[in-house]
Amino acid sequence: MQKDDSVLVKEYMNGSEKALEILINRHNQRISSFIYSKVLDKEITEDVFQDTFIKVIKTLKKGSYSEEGKFLPWVMRIAHNLVIDHFRRNKRMPMFEGKDDFNIFLVLGDDELNVEKRLIKEQIDSDLTSLIEELPEDQKEVLLMRIYRDMSFKEISENTGVSINTALGRMRYALINLRKIIEKNNIVLTN
Repeated sequence: MQKDDSVLVKEYMNGSEKALEILINRHNQRISSFIYSKVLDKEITEDVFQDTFIKVIKTLKKGSYSEEGKFLPWVMRIAHNLVIDHFRRNKRMPMFEGKDDFNIFLVLGDDELNVEKRLIKEQIDSDLTSLIEELPEDQKEVLLMRIYRDMSFKEISENTGVSINTALGRMRYALINLRKIIEKNNIVLTN
C-alpha cells in the first residue's frame, strides 16, 4: 500500500532521501504539466520544476513546513510563484495592437496587485474549506481525498471500502451540493 504524502514528508525530514524521490516521482507529471501550461516551453518547465524542488527541499530541511497533509497544493503554490517570478525576470510585456485592447492590469507588474489577488484567492480557499464542511460526511471525505490528496477513485474506493461507482457517485453529489451551498450563500467564485 502506498504511503501518504505526509508520511513521506516526515520520513524525508528525518533523513530519508528515498522518501523525497518517491514524492517527486509521484507528482512529477502533475507539476510539470502545470508549469508547462503556463510557460509553454520545455526547458523553462524543467528549470522551474528544479527550482520548485530546490525550494521544497530548503523549506523541509529548515523544518518550516507545516501544510498538514496538503503537500501537492503547497508544491503547486511554490511552482506557481516561481512561474510568476520567471515572467517578472524576463519582463514579458503583452503586445498591444490597438488602443481598445489596452488593459492597465496587464502592464502593471505591481506587487500590490499580486498581493491583493493572492489575498482574494486565500479568502476564496478558506470560504471553500468552510463550505466543504457543510457537506455530508461521506461526500466530504471523497471530495477531500480527490481534490486535496489527489487520490484516484480506485484509491478512494480502497480507502473507504466502497465500490468505485459509489465513490464516483459521492463525488458527483458532493459537487452538486457544493454548487447549491454556493448559490444559497450568494458566493461569487472568480478565477
